[in-house]
Amino acid sequence: MAKVQNKTIDKVGSEGPGLVFIVYPEAIATMPGSNFWSVIFFLMLITLGLDSTFGGMEAIITALCDEYPRILSRNREVFVAILLLFVFTCSIPTCTYGGMYLVNFINIYGPGLSILFVVFVEAAAVCWFYGVKRFSNDIEKMIGQQPTLFWRLCWTYISPIFILTIFFFSIYWYEDLKTEDYVYPKWSIAVGWTLTFSSLICIPLYIIYMFLTTSGTIEQRINKMIRPVNENEVIASPCLDYGTTV
Repeated sequence: MAKVQNKTIDKVGSEGPGLVFIVYPEAIATMPGSNFWSVIFFLMLITLGLDSTFGGMEAIITALCDEYPRILSRNREVFVAILLLFVFTCSIPTCTYGGMYLVNFINIYGPGLSILFVVFVEAAAVCWFYGVKRFSNDIEKMIGQQPTLFWRLCWTYISPIFILTIFFFSIYWYEDLKTEDYVYPKWSIAVGWTLTFSSLICIPLYIIYMFLTTSGTIEQRINKMIRPVNENEVIASPCLDYGTTV
């Protein structure tokens, strides 16, 4: 492609949506049997998008239906239809002439830092508070054997440390969003950080909520919050203050 366009390689390649919808199609057009490969490529994009959508939507649907079973689970089809209509309506602006700028904006300030932080908290909660030993015993009950030492080391040390390192360096090397032909205004950057913190703030807010609603001294509250609830406690007291009760 660089030879055909008479450009250097660094000028041909790009990242983000331009890589998928501009660079790759142009590369496929230069291949023998380009029509066939174009169909395969865009079919792959469609299935990839559907798969990602199913995963994200199912997480929202399952969480809300489990939290409000009497209202949503009994009317699951209606709830899913309303949710899909809402998502479809919110995604219409990305199909306008300025949609590419909106996609870049959401891509940077939507999932980036939020996913890293949430995944680190999940890894820390499971491996450091719940405990790798308990987690390995749960896996043994499901598949019949314990995870190997490699996986236990990854869960305990390697993965959390790597994720936390990437999170801090992402903040350290942060630069305001801009493209080759457009510089995002300051107010949009503020909206972007608000979007990012809207996801991050949920975890510390819930920690504060649990701390305030848990009885006992400060030390007793912290111990109750970080101590896993075993099966016997769940059976003996099905209406614990922790988690969802149905």
